[in-house]
Amino acid sequence: MRALLIANAADADPGFIGERFREHGYAFDECHRATPGDWPSLDGHDLVLLLGSEWSVYWPDVADKVNAEVAVLHEAAHRGIPVFGICFGNQVMAHAFGGDAHKAEIAEIGWQDIETDIPDVIAAGPWMEWHYDVVTVPPHATELARTASGPQAWQLGRMFSTQFHPEVHEGVIRRWATGFGEQELLRIGSSPDELIATTKASVGHSRPNAERLVDWFCETIVHGQFVDVLGARSGA
Repeated sequence: MRALLIANAADADPGFIGERFREHGYAFDECHRATPGDWPSLDGHDLVLLLGSEWSVYWPDVADKVNAEVAVLHEAAHRGIPVFGICFGNQVMAHAFGGDAHKAEIAEIGWQDIETDIPDVIAAGPWMEWHYDVVTVPPHATELARTASGPQAWQLGRMFSTQFHPEVHEGVIRRWATGFGEQELLRIGSSPDELIATTKASVGHSRPNAERLVDWFCETIVHGQFVDVLGARSGA
């Protein structure tokens, strides 16, 4: 099975989520957000995975890139192709299907717990958060988890997304905690060393929790029967 991975070129590691999808039989075609003209079609693809980004959906200078991603999502909905979105991917998905992405009143950076309606599927945590924006979930979507900042997970037909980062491992955090990321950590009273230490202590829980999330997605959303966002029944 083939999966379309859409990410920024410097941040295209699907981490624990990608590892588990590969264990379920998926191989990824990596697409970079800056060059949508180079993306392949959805023909022959069985999954779309959207990773995070330092961009915001509402930035005017990335509007054409966001629109290209929205077009992929609309086509995936028409075809009944499952979509898994993370952080910025979650925000593009909300934007694409009638929700909203906007500046969060409470920016979240670091490992924290969430409130979850389905703890057997979406664990309470700890999960990695690194975002300044938040979504209003689309109409008819089911919100599944949240924090004081806003929704943390939702599902709409064969589409599922998280605001938190289930994919991250220590290597991802080391990359994020440099340059601007280091400045942000210092600004909130943390540091790269502190976040890396917390990551080492947290991934022992987050990795199996991420695996369980992918297992549920494959068993329930990929192989289940759902009415998609455009009203057509789809399923495997």
